[in-house]
Amino acid sequence: MLARVIGGGLAGAEAAYQLAIRGAEVELYEMRPVKQTPVHKGAGIAELVCSNSLKSADVNTAQGTLKEEMRLLGSVVLRAAYESRVPAGGALAVDRELFSAKIEKALSDTGRVTVIRREVTRIDENTIVATGPLTSDKMASEIEKKAGAERLYFFDAAAPIITGDSVNREKAFFAARYGKGDSDYLNCPMNKEEYLRFYDELVNARKVILKDFEKGELFEGCMPIEEMARRGADAIRFGPLRPVGIKGKDGEKYYAVVQLRKEDAYDGLYNLVGFQTNLAFPEQERVFRLIPGLENAEFVRYGVMHRNTYLRSPGFLSADFSVKNAPGVFFAGQITGVEGYMESAASGLIAGINLSERMKGAETHVLPETTTIGSLQRYVAGYAGNFQPMHASFALTPPLETKIKDKSLKKRAYSERALSDLEKYIENNKGVSL
Repeated sequence: MLARVIGGGLAGAEAAYQLAIRGAEVELYEMRPVKQTPVHKGAGIAELVCSNSLKSADVNTAQGTLKEEMRLLGSVVLRAAYESRVPAGGALAVDRELFSAKIEKALSDTGRVTVIRREVTRIDENTIVATGPLTSDKMASEIEKKAGAERLYFFDAAAPIITGDSVNREKAFFAARYGKGDSDYLNCPMNKEEYLRFYDELVNARKVILKDFEKGELFEGCMPIEEMARRGADAIRFGPLRPVGIKGKDGEKYYAVVQLRKEDAYDGLYNLVGFQTNLAFPEQERVFRLIPGLENAEFVRYGVMHRNTYLRSPGFLSADFSVKNAPGVFFAGQITGVEGYMESAASGLIAGINLSERMKGAETHVLPETTTIGSLQRYVAGYAGNFQPMHASFALTPPLETKIKDKSLKKRAYSERALSDLEKYIENNKGVSL
């Protein structure tokens, strides 16, 4: 029983693992390093290219519930994430290199996954396409033939990374918003004068000229900081630079606050939270060093902006992630219209399980609509509005039977319902979990 997975990102790695532990021999194709993408730096399987944060680990949030659902389903990506975790308050953030190495080892340990380093330009039966937002032109053309629709593009932007020891700790300080959770974020506070100077330079800074193939509509979820700022002087101050809940040692309040998140386990690298950008590299140094505490910031990676590709999946994919007119072909990851690291991995998990089931002649799985994964399956397959990439959200699930006014209690109720329904589904459906 041979299966092919095209793409070695989070979705492809998860899909390959799920197939392998269910007895399939798997060929996992990854075109790097034979053919690189505009943003990848190495050739590792499941290499993270934007943030190293996998978002909230709090089970009473949609992101936390998604992770718990993945744990119940035996996700290798989730397991590797916890084994390579670095401090990030209530978020699950990872050491990138260790995370990739853990996943590669898990795939190797199955004894059934062969990694093949070359570009694939044809889609055969018993295949999962998980080529992601940076799908090569040749593969995109092949997908377009199958989808029968024009490819769509949006932009994704990555934030800069700086060294921790280049941050002025006399100005920057560790704190948790509202004092909740561990104080894992470095905070760079601004008064009004400092903020307005920074804002003026930011909106007037020189941007990188996009290549023709990258020109298109900005995706709201990854809006570059300078584009967000152009909406008005307070746009970023009420967004990624919001100062609420953060006070100085003497209870001092600030006009704006830039937060830095750890990128590794050794306190060596920090990510500028919310600072996805398309500014020219010299402009990033000039403008971002206006932030108090970052006057001498040493940049180890500049922010970049690149093409992101996804399908209009409704009408093309079924809720089990298979192609409607080619049930032996599945898609997974961001190319399907799910947005986010863990959402991508979760779609790979379901696609891997379902291709295994289909190859065995069994029924495929669509999880309960009350679960975050099940709601994403239905969104991808059947959303009738303006289809855009979507994160896990309780808003995609049916309303609670009982109205709850308290927001925290309401989220807890959504989470408890999702996990209870998934546990029942797993108990009643052989093959969905081992």
